[in-house]
Amino acid sequence: MKKTFFIFMPLWLTLSLTAQQKRPVYVVYIGNSITEGAQIDTPERNAPPAQASRYLSGQKDIDLRGFSNQGVSGQTTVDFLPAQQTRFPKVAAAAAPFAADSEALLLFSVMLGTNDSAVRGPNGAPVSPAQYFTNLKALLDELFRLYPEALFVLQRPIWYSPNTYNSAMYLQAGLERLISYTPELEKLEKTYADLRPGQVFVGDTAAFEYFKTHYATELIPESGNAGTFYLHPNAAGAVRLGEFWGKAIHRVIQKLR
Repeated sequence: MKKTFFIFMPLWLTLSLTAQQKRPVYVVYIGNSITEGAQIDTPERNAPPAQASRYLSGQKDIDLRGFSNQGVSGQTTVDFLPAQQTRFPKVAAAAAPFAADSEALLLFSVMLGTNDSAVRGPNGAPVSPAQYFTNLKALLDELFRLYPEALFVLQRPIWYSPNTYNSAMYLQAGLERLISYTPELEKLEKTYADLRPGQVFVGDTAAFEYFKTHYATELIPESGNAGTFYLHPNAAGAVRLGEFWGKAIHRVIQKLR
C-alpha cells in the first residue's frame, strides 16, 4: 500500500503562513518505479516525490499540506486506466482526503511512459504514441469526474540508456518510443486548454537531457542482459529529479495567481 503523508504545523506557524498568503496545496504523484523510489534507501523520505515536496515546502508562497506517492514499480499507463481497476482506485482513494480540504489545491503530478516504451515485458508494452495519449486522457478524464477542480502537471519521462534490458526489454527502440511520447504530452495540454482551461500543464521537460548527460553520477548502474544499463536515479539523482518536478509544479501554481 502506498503511503500518504500529511504535514501538520503549529498554530502560530499556520497563522504566519496565512498572513503571507501562502497557497495551500496537496500533491498526488503518479508513476512507476522511478516515482516509487526503487533502490533508494527510505523512499518515503528520499524518493523523488518526497524530494519534490521538500522543495515545494521551502517556497515562500506555498503551504504544502500533504502529499501521496502513488508510484509503483513496473506500471504503465495501461495499469492506471480506470477501467482496469488496479492502480486507479488507489490513486482516487489517496486523493479523497486531500480533496476534502476546500481551501486547498489538489494537484496530480504524473510521470508515466518509461514502461510503456519497452519493446516487451510490462503490461501493454509497447504502447504507441497515440495510445499513450488515449490512456493518459482516460486517466485524467476520470480523475476530473471525481475531482473537477484538480490540476495536473504532466512530467516528461526521463532518459534511460539505450541498452536497458532487465526483466523487460527496452533498448534503442524503446528509447526512441519514449522520446515520441513528448509531443503527446504537449497535445494533451492543448486538448485540455479548450476542455478545461488552466487545469492541465506540461511540467518538467529538462530532466531528460539532464540525466542523459549526468547518468554516470546520478543514475544507478545495473547489470542487464545487454550490459550495464542506467534507468533509476540514485540518491543524488532523486534529489535532482525532485527539484525538477518541484520547480515545474511551482511554476504552474504561480500561473494561477
